[in-house]
Amino acid sequence: MSQSKINSSGIDIKTVYTGGNGEMPGQFPFTRGVKPDMYRGRLWTMRQYAGFSTAEASNERYHYLLNQGTTGLSVAFDLPTQIGYDSSHAMSEGEVGKVGVAIDSLADMEILFKGIQLQDVTTSMTINATASTLLAMYVALAKKQGADLSKIGGTIQNDILKEYAARGTYIYPVRPSMRIITDIFEWCSKELPKWNTISISGYHIREAGSTAVQELAFTLANGKAYVEAALEKGLNIDVFGKRLSFFFNAHNDVFEEIAKFRAARRIWANIMKDLGATQPEAMMLRFHTQTGGSTLTAQQPENNIVRVAIQAMAAVLGGTQSLHTNGFDEALSLPTEKAARIALRTQQIIAQESGITHTVDPLAGSYYVEELTNELEKQALSLIQNIEQMGGAVSAVEKGWIQEEIARSAYLAQRQIENKDQIVVGVNAYQMKEEDPQPTFRIDDSIRTQQMNKINQVKASRNNAEVEKSLAHLKEAALGSSNLMPHILNCVENYATLGEIADVLRGVFGEYQGV
Repeated sequence: MSQSKINSSGIDIKTVYTGGNGEMPGQFPFTRGVKPDMYRGRLWTMRQYAGFSTAEASNERYHYLLNQGTTGLSVAFDLPTQIGYDSSHAMSEGEVGKVGVAIDSLADMEILFKGIQLQDVTTSMTINATASTLLAMYVALAKKQGADLSKIGGTIQNDILKEYAARGTYIYPVRPSMRIITDIFEWCSKELPKWNTISISGYHIREAGSTAVQELAFTLANGKAYVEAALEKGLNIDVFGKRLSFFFNAHNDVFEEIAKFRAARRIWANIMKDLGATQPEAMMLRFHTQTGGSTLTAQQPENNIVRVAIQAMAAVLGGTQSLHTNGFDEALSLPTEKAARIALRTQQIIAQESGITHTVDPLAGSYYVEELTNELEKQALSLIQNIEQMGGAVSAVEKGWIQEEIARSAYLAQRQIENKDQIVVGVNAYQMKEEDPQPTFRIDDSIRTQQMNKINQVKASRNNAEVEKSLAHLKEAALGSSNLMPHILNCVENYATLGEIADVLRGVFGEYQGV
């Protein structure tokens, strides 16, 4: 039961205030939040997105963040890992360990979480094209730790449609990728019941230049496409629907962002109801938020601390379940330890000192916020209707329509900055001569050599006959219609590398060619 809250003036703060239409949080269509008491009952999960260099270096950062008060881990993988190349592959040169941690086999995953019991933490992994393999590695490690898989919690992003539209770390064509995703849905519903099987992501759509309305519409249209694909596979919407999650951006326009989150919950609840969901938990839009990376400036980087705080408050006022706050130096490099600590402290100050967590949806009933919520919903539904007329999100992506719409918005936004119709402090106004360069965090290119040595050691110590057999079974399953996850897990447990597994699937499915 949540504790009572009293402010500095001695006023007792109610858990929820009502008025207007009398809609309550925790009730369909969840405009006001997915839980009746929201943060009075439990704060959002405070995550810090981290991963760089080797598994050893990232493990050290994870222990530091856990000691500083993070309540969940969030793993960043390097580009070769994201697109299915081992660190030894020629395409990996210059990129190993640069924007995330390099994971080539189960041996790396074992090091990454050394000293961390997976049953005791929740882990979010930003991984898409190779999500099935990284999830299999996580499960294999949990099994080695003796964990109860029914208690393992976390999220894989696993949202390939936005990769084609906005981010670019895809491997296979759209239709086979959708098959892999629904295989994960099916397998996790039986083996990992607490795992969030997808984080349908508007974050990268916004980072690519979309408007808030487009982020809302394209994300929910993608979500609908995943649900329809799962239904076609014969899965129960009231089962897999409870494990769907979303990932949104938070930009600087506080009220637009709050209204976006409120509208998102309402639209999704109605989409799921229309698709046949009957359980309230299957209609709830639960989401993680990350503050806007594209809003960070290399000029006067300390200003980003303020931007991040504004964006984080918008996410909390909008009812997020999980939050990552960017480091102020991330326009320059990976975040330093100091920047990561300040970002985490930002969340902790909002949670413990601001008072905005004392009551649910405190801006409900505001003429401005309610009107903005309604207008964002109206405009987003109009865009979703356009996508439906094209045959749904998969067709809209294959035709390049979503990509084109995002590119147009990005161009217009950049023109506004260049014409000073949109002020960016320190960039096109209030400039100053920069002081001494900000200390940055750099990754040495020798990391690739270290990873290549690890791969050689793994291949020398594993049972290569078993590896070949497991890869052959995976190929056979990919050519047929069997669920791929048990075969990928078998490959991983035999210490097949990420690249070997991806190459088998490339051989069967081919590679996506951009529109």
